[in-house]
Amino acid sequence: MEKPVSSQQIDSGRPAGIQGWKFYDADDYHPEENQVKMGRGIPLNDQDRIPWLCNLHDILLRDVASGQCVVLACSALKKMYRDILIRGKAGAALKSEELGKEEKPGEVQLLVVHLTGSFELISGRLLQRKGHFMPSQLLQSQFDTLEPPGAPENFIQVSVDKNLSEIIATIMETLKMK
Repeated sequence: MEKPVSSQQIDSGRPAGIQGWKFYDADDYHPEENQVKMGRGIPLNDQDRIPWLCNLHDILLRDVASGQCVVLACSALKKMYRDILIRGKAGAALKSEELGKEEKPGEVQLLVVHLTGSFELISGRLLQRKGHFMPSQLLQSQFDTLEPPGAPENFIQVSVDKNLSEIIATIMETLKMK
């Protein structure tokens, strides 16, 4: 079975279906109260994000269980958030010594595509984005919250200085090697 891919949403561009993969923008699944909070310029906290991430886990689990390959564009800024995407509610309480155990039922295999770029580049892209509930002034809070993935997480790092087709090619090449 192919592995779903999670990436941090950097701009409003949505890749076309990647060779039959289903695409989800996690922002489309934020509850209204999260959207209103961000719209007022207030950063989300863990309590705001955990139910949203659990819902995303359930969507991933459903699709992967049915054999669907999935791309999820998601600002999974903390390791705990990525653990929730993998394990659902159990990921919120996961202890680091539990990492490395065999996959359990209800877990999703995840390749995190950590898109990196300078604050200036990403800020410039956010300023061009129209009609989104998260204002650009919240970007600093996301950089402050960011815990880049590291071992033993399954991840690759790709610069957003590349164009979309180069980013997709890098991801697809990595998946072929897995």
